[in-house]
Amino acid sequence: MRGFRGDPRSPFLAPRGVATDGTALVVADTGQNRVFVWHRIPETETAPADAILGQRSADGTARNGGGAAGRDTLHYPSGVWTDGTRLVVADAWNHRVLLWHALPHGMAPPADVVLGQGDGAGALPNRGGVGRPPTDASCYWPYGVAGDGDTLWVADTGNRRVLRWSAWPRHDGAPADGVVGQATLHARDYDLAGTCWPYAARPTPQGGLVVTDTGAFRVLHWDDARSALAGAPPDLVLGQGDLAGNLQNRGRLRPWAASLNWCYDAVRLADGRLVVADTGNCRLLGFDALPATHGAPADALYGQPGFETIGEVAHPELVPDGAYWPFALAVAGDRLCVADTGNHRVLIGACDDVCAPAPLVAA
Repeated sequence: MRGFRGDPRSPFLAPRGVATDGTALVVADTGQNRVFVWHRIPETETAPADAILGQRSADGTARNGGGAAGRDTLHYPSGVWTDGTRLVVADAWNHRVLLWHALPHGMAPPADVVLGQGDGAGALPNRGGVGRPPTDASCYWPYGVAGDGDTLWVADTGNRRVLRWSAWPRHDGAPADGVVGQATLHARDYDLAGTCWPYAARPTPQGGLVVTDTGAFRVLHWDDARSALAGAPPDLVLGQGDLAGNLQNRGRLRPWAASLNWCYDAVRLADGRLVVADTGNCRLLGFDALPATHGAPADALYGQPGFETIGEVAHPELVPDGAYWPFALAVAGDRLCVADTGNHRVLIGACDDVCAPAPLVAA
């Protein structure tokens, strides 16, 4: 995989989001409150972005551009998603999700739609403050976004739930019409049978749903997304031995092939394989097929020399296959992009680099 740090004149700082449709590339430069959009994946470090969101100048980095929230500002952008036309950004610390109906151009283009707030100026959790309960039209630290045709999924992390819009939203404050992890769209209960701290939610090519439940150190998989929306328990949990488990590395001092530690993203491939960003263990895990049992071990490993090894590889020029807090994943065909957050770069390569039929590093 090759590392991409953005334009050397304005490199990434702790990027936590990456998206691609196989042609375009979108990177959430989280530490500098901006998002870069390339309409074609750059082949060189000096390729200029086609759009920079969230800042009114190429060297701007301030939260909300140094002022109040607006349709053209960002505060800690995290998850991003694109299908090559539309763009979605989780503007986490403005407690909202921004939508562009067409892939934007230029500097600080305003969003077409704001979700989680009533307009472009709103920036309070649950549209009223920390103590305000959630509604079907509010958000609290939304970190993850993903699309599936006209369906939009949002990991509304602070409200301990995943929201679904079954039709592409066309106006500010449009309400969600489905929820995963809570009994209703007005609840934010803590219950291991639901979701504790979901950071990413992604529909699968097979019609299911995979949720990275970061707060419980696990990944949840439903074979059918409709059963998740109906309140059914997940069909599979990874990182824990059952749905009651919630310990880092399953209570062990060191990681192993069947444990997770602050995992932040997971994607399922069209051929059934699964890749997990095991962020706290500074590694990516690959599963050759969807496991049949809870807590199954991974088959492949990227970023560490062994399944029981942990180390923050902060010098990627010395260890090119290392990883330092990889947060986000993006898959299009056989192309895999990874937000290698601690190394302030995006890795771009093939899915087989991480999730090969023969493991890259065996247990």
